[in-house]
Amino acid sequence: MKVAVVSRSGREVVKGGVQLNDSATVADLQEAIYQRTKKFYPSRQRLTLPLQPGSKTKPVVLDYKKSLKDFTDGNSDHLTVVFKDLGPQVSYRILFFWEYLGPLIIYPIFYYFPVYQFFGYQGERIIHPVQTYAMYYWCFHYFKRIMETFFVHRFSHATSPLSNVFRNCAYYWTFGSYIAYYVNHPLYTPVNDLQMKIGFGFGLVCQIANFYCHILLKNLRSPDGNGGYQIPRGFLFNIVTCANYTTEIYQWLGFNIATQTVAGYIFLVVAAFIMTNWALAKHRRLRKLFDGKEGRPKYPRRWIILPPFL
Repeated sequence: MKVAVVSRSGREVVKGGVQLNDSATVADLQEAIYQRTKKFYPSRQRLTLPLQPGSKTKPVVLDYKKSLKDFTDGNSDHLTVVFKDLGPQVSYRILFFWEYLGPLIIYPIFYYFPVYQFFGYQGERIIHPVQTYAMYYWCFHYFKRIMETFFVHRFSHATSPLSNVFRNCAYYWTFGSYIAYYVNHPLYTPVNDLQMKIGFGFGLVCQIANFYCHILLKNLRSPDGNGGYQIPRGFLFNIVTCANYTTEIYQWLGFNIATQTVAGYIFLVVAAFIMTNWALAKHRRLRKLFDGKEGRPKYPRRWIILPPFL
């Protein structure tokens, strides 16, 4: 089988095409493209079938596990695929590790070291108990996230664009510095003990619940990340579509009840906005996939992310 590899403009990406045996898979084609170009490794490639001129439908993306014959439309001797370079890629584990490592390191720097001298504060710094508990709470959260990245999460996509590392690190590292600066500031005014205990207690319960939600989501996928879309069930997923986001948002609410800073609440609002958009998209997708028609199960009625509001 001869496969012509062209760009969206019609330019040949691999001169003369690629010759493969009839039993070749899409993964074999991707490896052959890499061997010919020495640049576009498989995770950097997106291969689709060409669209007819004027067509407004989305192109068919070639699944790397499928045989090329599945896409030949009756002509098993020749196939044309459209190539798109996705740019440099990194694994999701590397992406998550670096974005979480920053806050884990930055926050204790503001707590343990006299950094406020560089901001013009020369007085004696008194560390309040809430600042100590906040530091432990913060570090536990991001340590948990890193451990989940390597030992719990299963990813449906192997890689992410390298640019996302810089974007995500900028988000997490900046907010980490912003919150740490104000919570650990020498002029910080602590809340009363009862409010602190309620906030941290509620937050810790949500952190534990969040971990259990991730375990349930892990069990929906096979070790290689496959499994397709399934209806999450069990624990909070019986009442909320994205219970993992729910517990994530509420555990930061607990942190802010205990620490009470504008910086922390800004982070909470931004994070809640981002996760709400993700949750709405996932909820719509699950309701569309599980519509109760043609033997498919019907998606149950549930809150989306923030009971009792949404």
